[in-house]
Amino acid sequence: MNLTAFLASAVLAVSPTFPAPQLQQIVDSGGAATAVLRVGAQSGSAGPVAPQAYFRIGSVTKTFVATVVLQLVDEKRVRLDDPIARYLPGVVPNGERITVRQVLDHTSGIYDYAHDPGWSTNRWRGADRFRHYEPSELLEVAFSHPPYFEPGAGWHYSNTNYIVAGLLIERVTGRSYGAEISRRILRPLRLTQTSLPGDRPGLPSPHAPGYASVDGRLVDATLMNPSLDWAAGEMISTTADVNRFFEALFAARLTSKAALAEMRRYVPATDLFEYGLGLQRFRLPCGTSVEGHSGQILGYTTYSTHSGSTHATLSYNPLPGGDTSSAVIGLFTAVHCD
Repeated sequence: MNLTAFLASAVLAVSPTFPAPQLQQIVDSGGAATAVLRVGAQSGSAGPVAPQAYFRIGSVTKTFVATVVLQLVDEKRVRLDDPIARYLPGVVPNGERITVRQVLDHTSGIYDYAHDPGWSTNRWRGADRFRHYEPSELLEVAFSHPPYFEPGAGWHYSNTNYIVAGLLIERVTGRSYGAEISRRILRPLRLTQTSLPGDRPGLPSPHAPGYASVDGRLVDATLMNPSLDWAAGEMISTTADVNRFFEALFAARLTSKAALAEMRRYVPATDLFEYGLGLQRFRLPCGTSVEGHSGQILGYTTYSTHSGSTHATLSYNPLPGGDTSSAVIGLFTAVHCD
């Protein structure tokens, strides 16, 4: 099927009060092949995809990781303002001056390994997309570069921070970071549609394919070994599960209220958002602030946004060269402002 026919086959599955036009606009903009959205108990889809489709959540994984670290803080096994070297001696250069908090809010200055050519899951990597990566390999790439700045002297998004956070969880608990997420979050909340795939390249069904542009051609980029992202972005989920996770998090059902308050201590980041401990805070054009996290991994883009009792998670399959920014802002404005 060519792309024109593919998009022409789009269907919309929504409930009557669902923001259907805004969801459809994400596909109609030409910037996405499909999109799925859940707002509260209502789910919908645009394009040939089921509303309950699975997708790669990318950096939304970071919020799960940060939540586990804050649980360890509640258990007095980790302290946010301790140097990371206390828990991972000899692992992080200058680790005696970098705190756990600075790792979680991206003020550590540690270089992002994903900025090296061939080390980002947001880019087509040919046969390398099926390769297994060890966390130590990712750190080796990162630490071959000088830091962006002295610890605490700035802000720079770095996936390496969450590789370090994953290793912190493993060192303190003696179990894999994935096992701890499953034990502490997925099973208690019954998030049965959420997984940490490890080396598995596929997604459960149903799911929409992801796409990449290779030599001017649109190719299927769905399959990949996500170990290159590991604790920075490997997880798979659905809109229902992601919403349930954030509802529990913001209700302080996963951490103490004090720990949640620490997660919500935002620092200036970019023109688009502020950053806390595994959380982003966005300001919509209407002036409303929403909290959550975004995630990008080749073929899949996710935004999970929350304000008061309104919980909304969107995931779509971007098309190379397309621009969904206005449509996405319009959708979340309709959800949180209207």
